[in-house]
Amino acid sequence: MNYEYMIINISFEQMSKEHRAEIIDIFNFYIKNSYSAYPEEKVSYDYYDKFLEIATNFPAFAIKKSDKIIGFCFLNSYNPLSTFKETAVITYFIDKAYKGKGIGKIALNHLEAEARSKGIKIILANIASVNKESLVFHSKNGFKKCGEFEGIIKKNNRQFDIIWMQKTLE
Repeated sequence: MNYEYMIINISFEQMSKEHRAEIIDIFNFYIKNSYSAYPEEKVSYDYYDKFLEIATNFPAFAIKKSDKIIGFCFLNSYNPLSTFKETAVITYFIDKAYKGKGIGKIALNHLEAEARSKGIKIILANIASVNKESLVFHSKNGFKKCGEFEGIIKKNNRQFDIIWMQKTLE
């Protein structure tokens, strides 16, 4: 499905192999410049196959403005057992030049609508405790803290927690 949002003129296109370079370039920016992407070193373009694999049978989109990819978003399984089929984990990254323009909120709304249509009732987000911007964003958008793993990640010689947040879809 391709949805157009007239206010800022973005669209969502099903993630495919043709989006590989642009999406990995966006992801690598966050690896190098933040704690929102967990790898310590930039990843190769082959890493994109992991995104496609974990998002199989889930909504996964390249976010486009005109013909330029400005972000990506997807849901994936929290747990592969069928008893967890109503729960998914959310991922989204927006090109640095388009941050703060409401695109993250639009991507969240888009994934929530897609999740509802697939019978998903709970969305989880795992967020680095040092990523205050993401924690605030998720709190403002209906997510509530549901857990914290203390000190389980170390990136750039900095140890921090992973905070889990969840949102129940109406």
